[in-house]
Amino acid sequence: MSEEDSELERLKAKRLAEMQKNISSKQEIEKTQELAKETPPENPRDLLVNQLGFRGLEVLENAESQFPNETKIIVVKLSELIKTGEINEVIDGGKLLTLFRSIELSVRMPTKINIEQDGKFVSLSDKLSNKSSDDSDE
Repeated sequence: MSEEDSELERLKAKRLAEMQKNISSKQEIEKTQELAKETPPENPRDLLVNQLGFRGLEVLENAESQFPNETKIIVVKLSELIKTGEINEVIDGGKLLTLFRSIELSVRMPTKINIEQDGKFVSLSDKLSNKSSDDSDE
């Protein structure tokens, strides 16, 4: 009978250890959920910036400097669409610029033309200024 008692005690101890493990993991999950509730909601601009692709940030910054109030509204709306999953693709600069222009906000972007000279790319303005200084030497 003492063998059965020791076996029963061993099973009770094993079960108690399992229950304690379950309780501690449940408490950890609850703590994680509470921390998630306490973290402030993500800034709409940051959410949008994380979704931007090639030259997207450049377009956004130009729009913010040229049309600050309108751009704030657009950023909030775009971040809402990203949160709900309606926008899940990367937004590159061209798409963002098209969006601004479709609502009649002509965001101006600096234009730069590069040409190849001696295996290097040189801006057209530099090339023209060098050529005119070369011509004056003759």
